[in-house]
Amino acid sequence: MDAPNALEHHPHAPPPTDPDPPGPPSPPPTAAATATDPLNNPYASLNDLSHELSSLQELATRGSWRSILDKVARARTNHLLTKPHEHLTYLSFHLIALTKLRRFADAVAELDSLDSDLDSSNYHYQSYPHHYPNITGSMVPFVLRWLHAELPAKLGNRQETLDRFYTLLHFVRSKLSDSSNLSHFCVELWKKREVFVINTIISHHLSHKEFVICLALIKDLIGKSEGSSSEDKAALLSKLGYVQMQFGDLEGAKATFSAIEGLVSEGKGGVEMENLVSRNKALLYIVGRDYVSAVREYDVCIERDGGDAVAINNKALCLMYLRDLSDSIKVLENALERVPTATLNETIVVNLCSMYELAYVNHSDIKRTLSNWISRVAPDDFDASSTRI
Repeated sequence: MDAPNALEHHPHAPPPTDPDPPGPPSPPPTAAATATDPLNNPYASLNDLSHELSSLQELATRGSWRSILDKVARARTNHLLTKPHEHLTYLSFHLIALTKLRRFADAVAELDSLDSDLDSSNYHYQSYPHHYPNITGSMVPFVLRWLHAELPAKLGNRQETLDRFYTLLHFVRSKLSDSSNLSHFCVELWKKREVFVINTIISHHLSHKEFVICLALIKDLIGKSEGSSSEDKAALLSKLGYVQMQFGDLEGAKATFSAIEGLVSEGKGGVEMENLVSRNKALLYIVGRDYVSAVREYDVCIERDGGDAVAINNKALCLMYLRDLSDSIKVLENALERVPTATLNETIVVNLCSMYELAYVNHSDIKRTLSNWISRVAPDDFDASSTRI
């Protein structure tokens, strides 16, 4: 039986599902606008931006990825997409859906239908003046650039993914270095994208235990975090602490976690920040094999936020390590029943099934019952193999 998994203490941000809006309203004929400021775009709603875009966004929010595939196919078949940027917007949602459903080869094949250079003039508004008078700039949604970088790794080409992400990082930083014509909103948006891309790169290096590179990237982010919110600083410091722990720098991790606690003691942050501090304390207890104290910290987290999936999962693991399988199973079962939207993920299901295998002779029947329930309530992209039936 595989060892149970602890949930990470920091979320890995998924790719954004909202495509970049095509740009601001047309200025007087003497000026050309750049497609850079969503606050000034001429579209009053998502549906003005692209055909039934609000419906796609709602389906994505619900995790109805197969419905998105159907909707995109119908729009293409019925020729409902009349402008170039609409084709790219629908393509982006189609690729996200294929990726979520782990149909990576299909996603790569569709991506290959595009020009290999996403900055090609084919994807510039000014190339289609009859559709976009007086608007310039790229119509490529940022998520499309992100998927272009991420997908090769899904097919085993990790180096290609890293190369593309570093190229994407250079692209983002080029926007920031030449931001004189950008609004404050756009500058902040590109800064968030820089952090997002760096975090993705860190995750790829961390998965191969390339800790030195991870530390350098995290410290670079911390150095640029002046003016960031306390929550953002705490997330960065937590990431640093987790990396320090993984390569054995326990004292360094303790100092990093203490810095986060200092942010909270200054009155900055709410329940999420307080739970982050408690989870970090619990993690240190787990390293010291003091599972009782770790459970106590996780209980505090769950009392503050009953949907804290990390605390719920890791509390159950600590109880299992304390040889209390019955209570560990109850913790996960109760959480799935009480807050399924927060706790129904593959890590929790894999751990629960591992506990069933340890606790019950008839674990196959119990796992099948769980699998049937999951099939009724889970989003399309839930990995049914996590029940290991």
